[in-house]
This record gives sequence, C-alpha cells and structure tokens, in this order.
Amino acid sequence: MDGDMEKMALEENADRKLLIAVDFGTTFSGVAWAQTRRPDVQTIIIQWPDNTSGGLEGISSDKVPTELRYNGDECQWGFQVDDFGPRHQWFKLDLDPNQSRGVSDLSRLYPDQHALPPGYNASGEKLCTDYLTALRKHTEEVLKHKLPQSILKSTPIEYIITVPAVWSDSAQAKTRSCAEAAGMGKQLMIISEPEAAAIYALHAMDPHSIKIGDTFVLCDAGGGTVDLISYTVSALKPILQVEEAATGSGRLCGSTFLNRIFNKFLVDKLGLNEEWDEEVVEDAMKRFELVTKKAFRGSPTEEFVIPVPGLTDDPSQGVRRGKFRMTGAEVSNIFEPVVQEVITLVRGQIAATNKTVKAVLLVGGFGQNAYLRETIRSSIDPNIEVMQPPNGWTAVVRGALMKGLSQLEPTTARVKVASRSARKHYGTERMTKYDALKHAKRPNYWDAYDGEYKVNDMDWFIRKGEPVTEDKSFKRQYHKVWPVAEGHNKAVSQDLLMSEDRDSAGAPVYKDSGDVKYLARLTADLSCIPANDLAQKTGKDGRQYYSVHYDIEMTYYSAHTKYSMVYKNVKYDSVTVEYV
Repeated sequence: MDGDMEKMALEENADRKLLIAVDFGTTFSGVAWAQTRRPDVQTIIIQWPDNTSGGLEGISSDKVPTELRYNGDECQWGFQVDDFGPRHQWFKLDLDPNQSRGVSDLSRLYPDQHALPPGYNASGEKLCTDYLTALRKHTEEVLKHKLPQSILKSTPIEYIITVPAVWSDSAQAKTRSCAEAAGMGKQLMIISEPEAAAIYALHAMDPHSIKIGDTFVLCDAGGGTVDLISYTVSALKPILQVEEAATGSGRLCGSTFLNRIFNKFLVDKLGLNEEWDEEVVEDAMKRFELVTKKAFRGSPTEEFVIPVPGLTDDPSQGVRRGKFRMTGAEVSNIFEPVVQEVITLVRGQIAATNKTVKAVLLVGGFGQNAYLRETIRSSIDPNIEVMQPPNGWTAVVRGALMKGLSQLEPTTARVKVASRSARKHYGTERMTKYDALKHAKRPNYWDAYDGEYKVNDMDWFIRKGEPVTEDKSFKRQYHKVWPVAEGHNKAVSQDLLMSEDRDSAGAPVYKDSGDVKYLARLTADLSCIPANDLAQKTGKDGRQYYSVHYDIEMTYYSAHTKYSMVYKNVKYDSVTVEYV
C-alpha cells in the first residue's frame, strides 16, 4: 500500500521540482528555496545552528557567516564558529587565486588576526566543499520541517549557486566540482552574482519609474568584495529586458575592512592598558558592528560609546567606567579608505557605460550602509540617483532563485538579461594567405594544397565589449585538409584561445603577441566515419587531400559558455568553459 501511495506521489509530482538557490559569499552566505508548482512563494532560510543550542534554530539571520573551524573530527561552520581562536575565512577566494582584482591595499594593510593562512591544514577546495556540505545538510533538514515528507521524497531537488562574474574558467569549474562533491547534484545551475542581484533589484523597483533607454549601475557591496555591473533597459513588455551596458568590475574592499581598521585603531589606542584582552576586543567589536557602523552619518561632532569592560579609567584615553568614547572624526577616518575604494569603482563603472546613468542601485550588506550611500551620492553627478532597493542584503540569492525558476518555467520570468558585454576576446588560430606588406616580419610556410604561402594569425569570433546574447547559439565554419597518403585522421582538433586585453590595446593579431592564452580544446573523433565517406579534393600540387569542413557552435549562458564541434550536423565534442 505504501508503495502504491509513493508511486502515486511520484506521478503527481512528475513535473514538480524543488529549487534551492545558494549565494556562496566571501564573508556571508544565503539560501532561498521555492517549488516550481508555487513559484510565487519564495522563502529565505533564516534559521542557523550556533555553538550552544545544537539545534536548527540557534540564531535567526538572513545569512550565515562563511567560516569554518576544525575541532578534531568535528567541522564547525557559520554561527558555530565563535570569535575566539583561529578560523578559516575568505576561503572562497582561494578557488581563484590568480584573480586580477585580487588583493587590494586594504587586505594587505589590515589582515584578520584570527584568520588562518590559505592552505593551512586544508585546501581551498576542501574548505569550500565542507562548508557547502554543511550548508546543504542544514537546508535539507530545515525543509523537512517546512514540507510534507511525501513531497520531499518524490520531488527532485535542483541547486543554483552564484559565482562572481569576473572569475576564471578554472574557478568556475572548481566551484561546480565543490558543489557537486557537497551533494548538490550534477544538474547544478550556475548564475553570476551581480546579474542575480540586478534581476531582483530591477524587479523590486516601481515599474512606472523605468523607461526604455534607462541605464542603471548595480553596486553589490558585501563584506569582502564589491562588484559592479551596468544595464540599459531595452524593453518593458511583456517583461522587463535589459542589456549589459559595461563589463563588470570589482575589488576586495567590503565592510569587513571597517572592522579590521577599527580593531587596529583600538589596539593602537588602548592596547597598552594592563587589563586589555580578547574579551575587551569582542565586546567593542560587537558594538561597532551592530551599532556604530550603522548609526554613523558622517558628522565629526557625532559621538559613539564603545564598551571596554574591565579597563581602568583613563581620561587621557577617553576611557571611563568601562566605556570608551569615539568622535565622529575618528569613525570617519575608519570609513575613509574603504569608502574611497568603493567610490572609485562606482565612478569607473559609470564612465565605462558611455551613457547617461539614471541611478546607482546599492545592494549587499555594506550597500545598506547610510554613510556609504550619502558619500557616493555627494561624489557623483547630482542627476544620478543613489537607491537602496528593499532586501538589499539578500538580493543575490533572491535574484538567483528568480533566474533559476525562469529557466525551468519561462512564464515566471520578470526580468531578462537580453545580452551581455564580452569580458575578453575569444577565438582560434587560422591560416591566412601571406601578404608581404602585412606580414613582412612573420614566419611563413608553403601550403601545397592551396599553392601559396601562408601565415598563422588570429580569428576572433567574439571581441571584448561586444554584445553577447544568452541561450542563442551561432556557428563559425572551419576547414582542415591533409594528404590522403597520410591515411585516415582519427580526429580533428581545434584549440580555443582568449585574450583579456587589460590595456584595451585591441585584439592581438597573432597568437604569440599580447596576452593570448589557451582556453580549451575541441576534438571531433572521426574514426567511426569510413575513409571513403570523407570528402577528397585535388590540391594545387596535383595530390589528393581529405577535406573536412566543420563548425564550432557557441552558446552563452549566465555564468558559462558552451562550445561544440559539429561535423555534418553531428555534434562530436562539447566543452563548457568560462563566462563571456
């Protein structure tokens, strides 16, 4: 009987899926879920275990710290990791150690005193996998209390995970590998963080205030990183459509650096006091995090009281009855280096759009800060609005869930990114007829098939900054020949290459010039095709050659690109590589 009921439940839920979005952040992570049968009901997980309760509901918060500590065989995570002793932080960034935006001056000047160095007793991949495993297990435990067991048993779960848009191919692959190893399945959907945030932020705006041609800069200011991206509205109906107006930018200059600068300020100011210890620091840091950072408005005459329990009264240091008084000028000095980095990023993104920007949308935890908002507002064109959409701290995970639902159920889409700007040049090397004027200094060789001298140069099928449309594939034709006398080639390969062109010097003409790097290799296995079925042509030298025409098909998605090699309408090989 139970078997029949389970079978009926499976049949009833055949088209139902449970979607879980994970915003795997540098300092905090968030989770949201929804059912495809009820896409309008989207829920943020706010219950997290701590180091005392042992249950699901120790702490209530929209997000959970991205931190780990190994205690023997026990892996503590999130709120289970207290403020004392060493802990693993920022390990997500270890997945992309070569990221060019990488380490800012702030992270060099103000390191975390409790953070373990990268690779200490665990690799970045292991830390990410262990953290994502804990996050998944907790999420699935919470869902057991939210949904009937019959639905959980019979409904397939699909995960969505967010990644920085500027990450490399290898970092994308490592993120996917860690998420799969954490039990998030092979059907994992990857979405770029700023795009997810933009989808939610634009959806949350008053639709009557948006017009075709409006350009918005989205600034996702989090705890560790600040990422920016810009969009121009291209259509309003049937749904809001936007096109990327400038390639994304970002840097490590999030709000965590305010805490680190404040910590250094305290040590420099009060560290010589005989009663100074970790408990004093903990109480002071909590007040700064929960009150001072949020209340500060920028006036030098403001005054803030910081608890420093146990310290001896010292009027010269501003310590009295276990309290330390900070002036607005001192708080301003703490904010200044961090806020200036963010302003530089915002100004750069506005300039990169080459358009009239209507508004800057601030999301992320730091993006909700009033002083940051007002400082940005006073540092840019007064005609540009600075807005903080609702639910800014969870905009990424909410947008990721919306995007995932729209992929499975297109009728639920509310905001669509119609095109993006390519972040690099992408192409292949090809043979070109030698031109003495054009190629005077290049090595050339004789091509017996065509009966002419050739050189190798680059064929860029996507150039940096060009618009790229999602979900639509396009093809580029290529041609290879080899003498019949050499026998049946078992495979035809094509290397895909890329160039970051950081100096905006233009796409390199040759593979060995500029910063051209290998991206991936596509191979068509032709061993199953009889030699008699391969086309043969007579070369200029009178010899017989096999002549193979094939296509490279490219499809672009939110956070990755798929390339396929097609021969006679048959796909022989596919590779999934980095986000364009």
